[in-house]
Amino acid sequence: MEWMVGFAPFLMVLGIVWISSRSKLERKRIELTAEATSEKAAQYASRVQELEDRVRVLERIVTDRGYDIATQIEALRDTRRVDDEAGSGVPLGIENRERA
Repeated sequence: MEWMVGFAPFLMVLGIVWISSRSKLERKRIELTAEATSEKAAQYASRVQELEDRVRVLERIVTDRGYDIATQIEALRDTRRVDDEAGSGVPLGIENRERA
């Protein structure tokens, strides 16, 4: 039992050193995590800003031209429908070639 009393201060010193080293490692891990998180937050913020700018441009396009866009889309659909039904371009007439 007496030998345990002699080792007690030694064990206490080892415990204190172990706890302090774990504490330093934990602080370092928290700092690295905070840095990585702040970098990601900055990337997300810049991406959100880009998307907000694009939405503003789209809103300006829609509000500047009013509701004419829907009419233009329908006109394009009508043109495409006419092209599909009648064919487009000039017929080549390869079967009935003219002879020179």
